[in-house]
Amino acid sequence: MSGGLLVAGTTSDAGKSVVTAGICRWLVRQGVKVAPFKAQNMSLNSFVTREGAEIGRAQAMQAQACRIEPTALMNPVLLKPGGEQSSQVVLLGKPVGEMSARGYHGGRQQRLLNTVLESLAELRATYDAVICEGAGSPAEINLRRTDIVNMGIARGARLPVLVVGDIDRGGVFASFFGTVALLSPEDQELVAGFLVNKFRGDVSLLEPGLDMLHGLTGRRTYGVLPFRHGLGIDEEDGLRVSLRGTVRESNVSPPVGEDVLRVAVCAVPLLSNFTDVDALAAEPGVVVRFVDRPEELADADLVVVPGTRGTVRALEWLRERGLAEALMRRAAEGRPILGVCGGFQILGEHIEDEVESRQGHVEGLGLLPVRVRFAREKTLTRPVGEALGEAVEGYEIHHGVAEILGGAAFLDGCRVGQTWGTHWHGSLESDGFRRAFLREVAAAAGRRFTPAADTSFAALREEQLDRLGDLIEQHADTDALWRLIESGAPQGLPFIPPGAPA
Repeated sequence: MSGGLLVAGTTSDAGKSVVTAGICRWLVRQGVKVAPFKAQNMSLNSFVTREGAEIGRAQAMQAQACRIEPTALMNPVLLKPGGEQSSQVVLLGKPVGEMSARGYHGGRQQRLLNTVLESLAELRATYDAVICEGAGSPAEINLRRTDIVNMGIARGARLPVLVVGDIDRGGVFASFFGTVALLSPEDQELVAGFLVNKFRGDVSLLEPGLDMLHGLTGRRTYGVLPFRHGLGIDEEDGLRVSLRGTVRESNVSPPVGEDVLRVAVCAVPLLSNFTDVDALAAEPGVVVRFVDRPEELADADLVVVPGTRGTVRALEWLRERGLAEALMRRAAEGRPILGVCGGFQILGEHIEDEVESRQGHVEGLGLLPVRVRFAREKTLTRPVGEALGEAVEGYEIHHGVAEILGGAAFLDGCRVGQTWGTHWHGSLESDGFRRAFLREVAAAAGRRFTPAADTSFAALREEQLDRLGDLIEQHADTDALWRLIESGAPQGLPFIPPGAPA
């Protein structure tokens, strides 16, 4: 059996995804054959593997950190929220139905443990090391009985556990101690130690606290990672920024031409795959922001209506907020709009939905000659093609089937004037196509904007992953980390009372 490690966190958004990716990139640079794994992921950001399986975007990013192709084994259970109370359950890359939170945690989740453990065992039989990511906190005492993603998988596969804490939020020592102290003795045996994330300042000032934490818990700290901007790639559960903030801590470089290009992304409910606009944010001189008011579209050179897990709900939201009317005025004026997946469906004439919202016939915005019917089978493909004279590739994740009734061909969708629509996610990551599209947008918007000739989104993503690997290599005790991966949790770790409630 190969080595393994579970990266848990004191909270959601403690940095588990990026730490896991950083460990993966550090290992692969050492010549280790490594793979990522997350037993259960709740996310609206997903990806399609080459075999047509849907998994979380974070695991696809971590597979890239490992320099391997992602597969369904790396994320056997994906939950895609459809509202406050229910989610679509995707098992080994294929949707198997909708389920309430009560129904899932009431028994279905635990029945998936064997599937999860079998997927992990298959990866461990193939790779030298498998770096697993937990979810939320391992000390969710109300969910421990049915847990399959934190201590449930650690216990089932005998994985050592490294707990990550975000010190930038404050309270990291209490969070570390409390996480261990709320686990059962059997779970505590696997918690090897801690990793501090997002530290600002002089590490020597932190060291007395780390020594005291070691004295209190008998567990060491494996590293203190400094705060770094712009490393939040392919997050799982939310935008992580204000609606009016720049997307993904984007660092807007000066434009190549005379003007910047302003992109407004409608922050629709159940927004999915907002990673589609990352490639725009990577372009020098492109400013990307999320908006939720019609007046915020006024100065935008391009408006993106993004993907959503609730197309009809998002359409209602656009109408309620006055954004629908602003989009229709914009289209009439010949100002650029791009609809992606659910956003594309919203721009069409009407939607027949007996699957997602079950509202039947719903009138769309009528900006594109498209009629959409929701099918029970989900389309999961990795298409390739050509648009604007450039090669393009992407991926599709949708229940809606579009009937194109006119307009000019655009990927699998269409365009009318400066209103564009497609089901393809990720198309803007194709550099030549992105530049050609931005030139069209700039011309229509009357901006003297010139796309940079040398921006490579793939290269920028590799640079980010290398930065994550550098953080681990330079600021973690990598010798101790490798011993942990190879040999498991140290023996004789003390029990910290009170432990988990009976």
